[in-house]
Amino acid sequence: MGVSGSGKSTLARELAVALEGVFIEGDELHSAESRDKMCRGIALCDSDREPWLDRLADRVNEVHGTAVLSCSALRRGYRERMRARVAGLKFVFLDIALSEAVARVSGRLDHEFPATLVEDQFATLESPVGEAGVLHLSASQDSAGSLREVMQWLGAPDGAGWKSDEFESKRN
Repeated sequence: MGVSGSGKSTLARELAVALEGVFIEGDELHSAESRDKMCRGIALCDSDREPWLDRLADRVNEVHGTAVLSCSALRRGYRERMRARVAGLKFVFLDIALSEAVARVSGRLDHEFPATLVEDQFATLESPVGEAGVLHLSASQDSAGSLREVMQWLGAPDGAGWKSDEFESKRN
């Protein structure tokens, strides 16, 4: 979880491969109306996000086995809504500076989320640091280091000795 540009989709994809789970891209489950709003640079409100959060929870619960979801989950209430619907849900919070997030999103050519909305996400963000079931990571860390930390935190088999070459063989 985190703001746009924090690297949550990249890390979630890699984690799903490492755990031999299913990756769910939260952005793909936004309604057509919400996608249109974002494309036009209009920030989403709670009434836009609540049915989306329910669709995310439903999708996670449909997976038999491990599901790894990438979504912003910016407010504590959003995370609580998800926790109430998904047993054992954990969050990895990728923390990033506003300037870095804007730079990353501005550099994207194939993404519908405009950089103009990043500042709104920071204004909406209620940090999950200190909440139960949350791992706080710096988004500036390389993805291999982040993946290693998540695997250790989850207590994944051989998490402490997890090697990136194992991930590469699973990814390919």
